[in-house]
Amino acid sequence: MGMNSLTKSAKAGDALGYDPVERHRKIENLVVRKRIGGDSRKYYRFRPDRWYGGIITADCAGCGLVCKFCWVRSEAVLEGREGGEFLTPDQVARKILNLAQEKKIRQVRISGGEPTIGREHLFHLLKALQNKHIRFILETNGILIGEDETYAQDLALFPFLHARVSLKGCTEEEFARLTGADPKGFQLQLAALVNLLKAGVSAHPAVMLSFSGREAMDWLYHTIWKIDPRMHSEVEREEVILYPHVLEKLRRAKLEYHSAHFPEEPGEKGKRGKGEKGGGKIIVS
Repeated sequence: MGMNSLTKSAKAGDALGYDPVERHRKIENLVVRKRIGGDSRKYYRFRPDRWYGGIITADCAGCGLVCKFCWVRSEAVLEGREGGEFLTPDQVARKILNLAQEKKIRQVRISGGEPTIGREHLFHLLKALQNKHIRFILETNGILIGEDETYAQDLALFPFLHARVSLKGCTEEEFARLTGADPKGFQLQLAALVNLLKAGVSAHPAVMLSFSGREAMDWLYHTIWKIDPRMHSEVEREEVILYPHVLEKLRRAKLEYHSAHFPEEPGEKGKRGKGEKGGGKIIVS
């Protein structure tokens, strides 16, 4: 799919609700190249970061959701149209492990885009990282894991992996408002939690709460408790980070937030989460 058709598809989703699974597949055609010995995938940055107490991050291009609060600056990167280079799983593993050794950090992740796009690439990468005495944190929106339970079953083969499923709001309505996607996509996010739990994969939910009311929050927490009481106690509260480009995105989307964080000042302690930075908390009544 070309640049114009992808952009039109996302804009149409604001009114009609694009199919999130279909859009993940279309993005895959732009950011993954099929090859014998392990598909290559587009990456645009490798870096150490402070989240989770210190982690090595590989930023990949391409995401199947169009979150209106996303911290990634470039829509072209999220759509896989521009930026980055195609790397094999072995090349990605070497870059990650070299940085981990240099910085003496034993946790790694893929961020930026959606790491479950390019399933064969991801599994070849996990195989290359096996037995390296590291912890791999899979930060995912869960759409493809919820759509196909065998995805979770295959992830269970890697006991050094922990999945962080980032829920886009607390309800179907909020999911649609924040992503422009079909509201039913939210059920795929919840299904991902169920599939990971059934497969025995270590996992927890993170929830974007900046745009949610108390009733919606209560409904979601109760729903997660019914999935698994332990998971209910491990919900990570995620709030929008007010980078200048994020504020502009929110303005264009006419989204009002109830709580948020300013970007951190240098030297301030980071918290666990997918965003790059967090800082002073603000609340808007």
